[in-house]
Amino acid sequence: MDIQFKNASGSVAVEDSVFAAEFNESLVHQIVVSYLAGGRSGTKAQKTRSEVSGGGVKPWKQKGTGRARAGTIRSPLWRTGGITFAAKPRDYSQKVNRKMYRGALRAIFSELNRQNRLVALNSLALAEAKTKKYLEFAAQNQLNESVLFIAGEVDTNFYLASRNVPKVTVIDVESINPVVLLRHEQVVVDEAALKKISEWLSI
Repeated sequence: MDIQFKNASGSVAVEDSVFAAEFNESLVHQIVVSYLAGGRSGTKAQKTRSEVSGGGVKPWKQKGTGRARAGTIRSPLWRTGGITFAAKPRDYSQKVNRKMYRGALRAIFSELNRQNRLVALNSLALAEAKTKKYLEFAAQNQLNESVLFIAGEVDTNFYLASRNVPKVTVIDVESINPVVLLRHEQVVVDEAALKKISEWLSI
């Protein structure tokens, strides 16, 4: 199939398997959850009754004081005691094989293309690194406020001009992930990136 350029005449040939695949909602959901889980630090930690300091001596004798019996001041019932079900460092990552990951990306790109949220431009470059130049570029190409730009090779001026604009992200093909694709209303891809994506995700 061919994807037409929005800002120039002509088109670029891409693989049908990448930009015209069926949308697998369950697979995309699984990949997104796995990606977000992999970003969790999992460094939360608390101490159990065996890890807090002190508590080696019985606070008072077993009988005769009128108070409830106690064996250690580090019991979870005490203010300075340990935590009953203490949190420990853990790994939240979920295993996802390469075939599933690429299949989810194909489904996302295909759905973006069907919804006309995928825009092809012949290049993503600006003469000056000024926000005003980016805003003129966006207005000229009728782009939304929430835009993800994917470039075969990121132009420094374009990146600097757009980085202060809210809801605008500029990445290269190697930085593509399912979350960043779904987070923006519009995905703009240049010719070089389209060819790389088509080659990378083709079956």
